[in-house]
Amino acid sequence: MNQRHRVTRLAAALAMTLTCAAPIAVVAPSPAQAAVPRVAASYQSLMYRSLTADATMAKYRAALSAELATLKTRTAGVAQATKANDTAQTRLITVTTAHAGVHDRLKSAERALSDAKNALARVSKQRPRSKAAIARAKRAVTAATSTRDARRARLHEAAATLRAAKKDVGTAGAALTLASSARATAASAVERTQRRIAGAGTAAGFAAQATVLSRDVVAEVRPKFTIKDTTTVYGTTVHRSVAYAFKRMVDDARADGIALAGGGFRTKERQIQLRTINGCPDVWTAPASSCRVPTAIPGRSLHEIGLAVDVTSGGRTLTRKSKAFAWMAAHADEYGFVNLPSEAWHWSITGG
Repeated sequence: MNQRHRVTRLAAALAMTLTCAAPIAVVAPSPAQAAVPRVAASYQSLMYRSLTADATMAKYRAALSAELATLKTRTAGVAQATKANDTAQTRLITVTTAHAGVHDRLKSAERALSDAKNALARVSKQRPRSKAAIARAKRAVTAATSTRDARRARLHEAAATLRAAKKDVGTAGAALTLASSARATAASAVERTQRRIAGAGTAAGFAAQATVLSRDVVAEVRPKFTIKDTTTVYGTTVHRSVAYAFKRMVDDARADGIALAGGGFRTKERQIQLRTINGCPDVWTAPASSCRVPTAIPGRSLHEIGLAVDVTSGGRTLTRKSKAFAWMAAHADEYGFVNLPSEAWHWSITGG
């Protein structure tokens, strides 16, 4: 299979996984549709997961790449917020120290003013009065008052600066908390996606599990089968449990230049007719190999429960020399279809 077709398949499967959370029915079911039996449902799910495993992994890896980029951004945001918070804390310490110094200088100025006023009072009481001494004392009071008022104004300014610094610390702390929370969320997203990748499983692994169930699917489906359990894919009627896989196989073959079609479900009555048409010695007991064209005994054919397809290509039955058979031989197992060795055209989930 060439690289272009591999990319095309992955893109198609990725589009499907982005829009579907579970295997889709190719044709909308009727209200009376019977539920897919438990083992068949498990088989269907495993094949869906197998055929979408690569696309699912691509989706997870794309998500992880974006989440890692987000985590990097959030980590840088935490570093920036931490730096801003440290700067705000350092400034608060500086401003607090400065405020304390201004406060101490104001107290000193208030003591100096009190001393100047006391000196003026003493000079004023002295006899004989000294106008010069009184004038000097008054000038001292005036100077001390001016110093006190100036320092009181500076204290108001320092207090406003301190309030602003405290507010900045609060803002920076909140920003750091928010940045840390955003980083934790991003880290959780990365861890969650990494766990999904680790536990995603592989296409081959899911297909292998489905193969193990294939015979149980036949055993479970056959006793309870009704026509309501089938659906039509590009004109071929098959059991709903294999519909998605069959559609993907036809689509992927077409992408490789191979046209696939065929006959799927047929009734028990039609199986009886084919036994007669194909010259089976006895409709009910003769082995399939005794017929001119190998034809299963009625009640044993996987066609009767929609789990087998007689594949055609370009309107012709497959032969082992056809390109379509070569493609099927190389890829059909990826979709859960196995060839019956005696019939190049007959493909089913068990090879029977």
